[in-house]
Amino acid sequence: MRRVTCFLVGIALLAGAFSSAKAQTFEETLNKLSLDAAKAYVNPIVSGFGVDLNGGWFHRAPSTTMFGFDLEVGVVAMETFFKEDAKKFSSNGTFSFSDVQAGSLTTFVDRDPQFAPLTQLQRDNIKLSLQNQITAQSFTLGISGPTIVGSSLDSVAIAFASKTFAVANAPGGSVTVPGQRIVLPVTGYLGELKALPLAAPQLTLGTFVGSQFTFRYLPSTNTQNLGKASYFGWGIQHNPAIWLGPVDVLPVDFSLSFFTQKLKVGTTFETKATAFGVNVSKRLGWGFLNLTPYAGFMFEKSTMSFSYTYIGPVPGSNGLAVSTPVTFDLESANKSRLVLGLSFKVLIVNINADYNIGKYNSATAGIMFII
Repeated sequence: MRRVTCFLVGIALLAGAFSSAKAQTFEETLNKLSLDAAKAYVNPIVSGFGVDLNGGWFHRAPSTTMFGFDLEVGVVAMETFFKEDAKKFSSNGTFSFSDVQAGSLTTFVDRDPQFAPLTQLQRDNIKLSLQNQITAQSFTLGISGPTIVGSSLDSVAIAFASKTFAVANAPGGSVTVPGQRIVLPVTGYLGELKALPLAAPQLTLGTFVGSQFTFRYLPSTNTQNLGKASYFGWGIQHNPAIWLGPVDVLPVDFSLSFFTQKLKVGTTFETKATAFGVNVSKRLGWGFLNLTPYAGFMFEKSTMSFSYTYIGPVPGSNGLAVSTPVTFDLESANKSRLVLGLSFKVLIVNINADYNIGKYNSATAGIMFII
């Protein structure tokens, strides 16, 4: 059974979400999709990666300490859940047909009763005229099928609506090509993926004037099927109650937060993500043994940039496959999230988990060693 396997490189970013024993790479899959089809096909993972990257940054708010030493180091894991409607797409886009596809659209001529009185040569000439006209132009058509997280047993298809063409040697001087469905050699690459998992090493330093600084980093690392992956992110949490005096005046720790990061995988895609908002926490217990519920509300944005080469017919190529560079950006559907979590500490080990509610829901968990 095909599976999407993820790996940690010495508690580094889990950047192999696309690694699997497949006959073709992710880029080779994109090579078969024109711009409009590719945008719809990859759309779910734009949100998947963005939501993952913007999660797991905090499990408590910094205290109102002017100068202190807090060091946390460990790993966080994130998982974004895909709904059923993310596994299929249906949209309109511009498409040019190849010689083979145009030939498939015109096979009806040999079966249509209106052309039965004609000789085979006459029918072949009609088909040739139709094929030349079809490959000479581009069409705005319906494109539908599985997304990248859809079924590997389903295929992306183009819906050709019926169209009438002028054909001089045809009865009546014109021929109507009936509506048909052209199947592309592209299936759900990740095969009914229910959730997209990632993980990252994380280090937090504090406390300086009520602030903590958090970092994530992955040096350039080879990934199966995708090339080299690299990742860097940082963030800051600041407790403004530090300016209210030396005594804690609020019943909870409160902070303003900002986080930003960048993930680049091979030459195919790059993701940038940013989140900012507020979070609160309340420690119950002692320094060496405590339970800390926490919550937060974050505004977020993430963008994924894609770059690949489309190998197929384009307007003006007359049905011949050509290599066309394609680049585009897509933005995550998530604009905000509510975070609800619980953290548990014993001696120097802290374990936390939270659930994130937004357009795409997700869960994060982390294990940290705190000094």
